[in-house]
Amino acid sequence: MGTGSSKHRDGSNGEELGGQLYVSLRMENWNNSELIPHVYGSVPIIGSWNSSKALSMERDSASTWELSSVVPSNHETLDFKFLVKPKDGDSPCIVEEGPSRVLKGGTLEEDMRVALFKTKSDSGEEVVINCRVFLKEDLVSPFDLASSWRAYQENFQPSRVRGIPDVVMNVAQPESTEQDGPTGGLELDLEQYVIPAPTARTASFYAANVTEDPRSKFHSPISSQKYANGTISGSHGSVEKDRNVRALDRSTSHSVMTDLKSTGITTLQKHDGQRAVFVERGVGSPRIVRPTHSSLSNGGLIRVDSDAEAMPAAAGAVAAAAVADQMHEPKEHRNLAIVLVGLPARGKTFTAAKLTRYLRWLGHETKHFNVGKYRRIKHGANQAADFFRPDNHEGIEARNEVAALAMEDMLYWMQEGGQVGIFDATNSTKSRRNLLMKMAAGKCKIIFLETICNDERIIERNIRLKVQQSPDYANEPDFEAGLRDFKERLKNYEKVYEPVEEGSYVKMIDIATEHGGRLEINNISGYLPGRMVFFLVNTHLTPRPILLTRHGESLDNVRGRIGGDSALSEAGELYSKKLANFIEKRLKSEKTASIWTSTLQRSILTASPIVGFPKIQWRALDEINVGACDGMTYEEIKKNMPDVYEQRKKDKLRNRYPRGESYLDVIQRLEPVIIELERQRAPVVVIAHQAVLRALYAYFADRPLSEIPQIEVPLHTIIEIQMGVTGVQEKRYKLMDGVQFPL
Repeated sequence: MGTGSSKHRDGSNGEELGGQLYVSLRMENWNNSELIPHVYGSVPIIGSWNSSKALSMERDSASTWELSSVVPSNHETLDFKFLVKPKDGDSPCIVEEGPSRVLKGGTLEEDMRVALFKTKSDSGEEVVINCRVFLKEDLVSPFDLASSWRAYQENFQPSRVRGIPDVVMNVAQPESTEQDGPTGGLELDLEQYVIPAPTARTASFYAANVTEDPRSKFHSPISSQKYANGTISGSHGSVEKDRNVRALDRSTSHSVMTDLKSTGITTLQKHDGQRAVFVERGVGSPRIVRPTHSSLSNGGLIRVDSDAEAMPAAAGAVAAAAVADQMHEPKEHRNLAIVLVGLPARGKTFTAAKLTRYLRWLGHETKHFNVGKYRRIKHGANQAADFFRPDNHEGIEARNEVAALAMEDMLYWMQEGGQVGIFDATNSTKSRRNLLMKMAAGKCKIIFLETICNDERIIERNIRLKVQQSPDYANEPDFEAGLRDFKERLKNYEKVYEPVEEGSYVKMIDIATEHGGRLEINNISGYLPGRMVFFLVNTHLTPRPILLTRHGESLDNVRGRIGGDSALSEAGELYSKKLANFIEKRLKSEKTASIWTSTLQRSILTASPIVGFPKIQWRALDEINVGACDGMTYEEIKKNMPDVYEQRKKDKLRNRYPRGESYLDVIQRLEPVIIELERQRAPVVVIAHQAVLRALYAYFADRPLSEIPQIEVPLHTIIEIQMGVTGVQEKRYKLMDGVQFPL
C-alpha cells in the first residue's frame, strides 16, 4: 500500500508543460475468475456512479488487475470506488466497503487502504475478501501520449501471419522472379556479396592451438618429479600413496546383455552393481536411460553464499543446478574433469573443443587443456615416432611429465574458481589414467570420455588432416614422409592401448559414421554430466552449413521502437525477396534443408517468399522479451525509466527488462535450438532476431558470455556457419544496407 504524488523534475507544474497525468490503479489478490474488478466514480475518471457503466479492470497477472487513465495535471478532485461483477452483467454486483477514495493533485488524501469486499459462501456464511490496492501516477507529455497510442494501435492490428501453422511443408517450385523486378534479384556469383567476418577461421584451423597455455612455463617443482606405475613422488603434491584405484576386470564381470529394441538402448549389468548403457544412434533423438547410481550426500549443511564465486554466470536450469550441487553434492564433485581417452586421429581434440564451447555457452566456467600443446612447448614440435615407442622409457617419462603438468594447471585453475576442465590427451594406458585419478583425488570428479573409431576410411581422412594441420609436422616439407611418421606413431600407441573399464565413463563408438554410431555410458549422474551426455548423443561430424539472418527491416526498426510484432517495411519486404533468391541459389542442391523462424510476424513474413523447403516456427526463437518497455524507444526508456536504462547499460547480460528477460534467460531457452542444430545433418536457415542471433552466433564462434550483448548482427546480412570435421568456419554475405539496432 502506498500513495502516489506528482513529481515534476524541473519544478514546474504540468499545466505549464501542457502535460497530462497518467494514473494507474492496481488491485492484487483477486482470484475469482467469474467476478471481474471494476472502477466507478466521478468525472473525469468514470463519469458516472452507475455501476452498469463501471470500467472493467484488465488482468495483469493471475491475481493482479489494472486500470490506467489519463487526466489533466490540474484535475479537479476525483472520487471513486472499486466493485466486482460479471464481465457482461450487473448481478451480482459487490461494492467495496468504506467511504469513497479521493484523488486530488495526483495524490490520495489518505493512505491507500485495502479494498474490502463482503460476499456469501455456498453455505450462506459471510466471507470477507481483502485486496491490496496500489496507485501509480506520472506526468507525460502530449508527444509521449501520441507515441504510446500509435504503438498501441499498431500492436493491436490484425497479424498478417495469423493462422499459419507452426510447420509448413512448402514444396512448391519457385516461381519466376521477373515479377520482383530487377531490385528483387541477385547476381549469379554470390561471392561478390561476401564481406569480412570478425572471427573468420580457415579450413586449416587447428583446435589444439587455442587451448590453454601452461601456467608455470615449466618452472614448477613438479617438473623434477618422476612418474612410474601411476604413482607420484617428490616434494610436490599431497596425493595419498596408498590410495588404490580399482579398475573393473572384464574377465570376472559375467556380463549379461539385454536388448531393449523399443528404445534403441542396451544395458550391460556388471558384477559390482554398476550399470552401463549403450545408446544406439540414428534417426531421431534416442531416450537416455539414467544409470542406477546412488547419489552421494555430504550429510551436512553447506552455506551457498560461501562458494558464491564458483556459481556460473547463468540463469534458469544452470543456476538451479549449481545451487543444488553446492547443497547436496560432495565438495569435490562441484568441479568436473572430463578426461579424453583414445588413439590419435580419433577426433578427441575436435570433440573436446565442441564440448568446451557448449558448456561455456551455457554459463559454466570451462577450459580446454591439451597435453600435446604442453609437449610441444616443453620438448619441441619435431618429435619423431620413436619418441612415442612403448619401450622408450625417456619418452614415456617426458610424456607423463607434461601430462602431470597440464593436470596440475587444471586443478590449480579449479581452485581459483574454474568449474569444468577438459583434459585432452591419448591417456591410452591404465597407468596414465591412474596417475590422473590420484592427482584429482578429493579435488574434482573425473569422467573419462573415450573416442573409438573402427572405420578405416574415416581414420585415413583424420590422419591426413592431422598431418596437414598439426604443428608437429609444420616443418616437414614432404607430406608423404609426415604421413609415414604419424602412422608409425599410431602403431606405437596401438601396442599398449587399454580401453577404459574403470570409474565413470562415456564411450563414443563410431560417431563419425553415416549410421551415427553409439554411446556407452557407465556410472554417470548429476546435472553437468547429464548435460554432457545429452549433448554428445545429439552431436555428429557431418559437414553442413547453418545460415543465420535477422528478419527484414520492420516498421518498429524504422521508428526505433523495441519489442512489438510489427510487419515489414518496404526495405524489409525487398530483403525477403533477395533472401529467397539467395537461398534458391545457395541451397539449390540441398533437398533436405529447412527454414526456421520465430513466431513473430516480421520473421515469418521474411521467410514467406522462400519456397521449396519446409518452414518451422520456434517460440524459442522469439526476440528477447522487453516486458514493460515493449513499444518504447531508448530515449523514452532513458527518460521514463532512468534506473532501468542505467542498470542495463552497466550489465546487459544479466539485467532483465521489467517483467521481461535478460540475455542469460534467452540463452537458457535457446539450448533446445542449439541441440537440434547440432543434431541436424542437413542445412538450416534461421530467420530470427538480433538478441537471439547474438546468442546463437556466440555459441558457434565460441565468444565469451560477456561479449554477447555487443556482438554485431546487422540487418540484411547472412552469416553462414560451416560445421564439419575441421571445426567451425564463418562467411558473411551482405545483400542490402541495414542499420544496427541495439537491444
